[in-house]
Amino acid sequence: MPKTTNQIEALSQIAQAITSDLYLDDILRLIVTVTAQTLRSKICSLMLLDEKKQELIIRATQSISESYNKKSPLKVGEGIAGKAALEKRPIAVYDVTQEKEYKYKDIAENEGLASLLCVPLMVKGRVIGVINLYTSKPHKFTNNEVHMLTAIANQAAMVIENTELMVKSKIIQEELETRKLVEKAKGILMKEQGLSESDSYRTIQKYSMDSRKSMHQVAEAIVMAQAVKEKR
Repeated sequence: MPKTTNQIEALSQIAQAITSDLYLDDILRLIVTVTAQTLRSKICSLMLLDEKKQELIIRATQSISESYNKKSPLKVGEGIAGKAALEKRPIAVYDVTQEKEYKYKDIAENEGLASLLCVPLMVKGRVIGVINLYTSKPHKFTNNEVHMLTAIANQAAMVIENTELMVKSKIIQEELETRKLVEKAKGILMKEQGLSESDSYRTIQKYSMDSRKSMHQVAEAIVMAQAVKEKR
């Protein structure tokens, strides 16, 4: 059983990683590594939910087992992790090799896995993934261990949500910049070539398709060419 000081240190490490400049994959890898060390588990893995397919896919693990790392995705409601995601609650299994609902008995037997604790990653009541903790010997997880893994799951969910928000914000910003550039390029074509607004847009769109370049790149080229022309 890990000491409380070790748990606090682990949560502190994870909190520091969240506020760092590390990439999401690196942060998730750190989370599963620190969790495995702190809770003395054989394997810790983090699965993220593909909302379209409603599947849980392994995104990070400290395990070097090729068979475990390549195991197939789980549907929400399927297996132990899928059930934890569906029911939005932690689920513990004393011995996965004897559990009917567990889907990877062959891997568990080959890798020497016994007990399993699955905790859903939640953001505002919405499940975005599951964190899994395996032991090498049958073990009854304590309330403290469940609370610890839940705290880690909450931090992991926070960093994933923040990353998604940053990506969405960047996409929106890029879309706004593209729209402004296209409007500027349309104005140039209307003035220089006497085209209508709709014809100007279609000209940019056609060149984008023919040249296999984005609307942003085409509009930017038109604006830059006009700037060079005006400097002459």
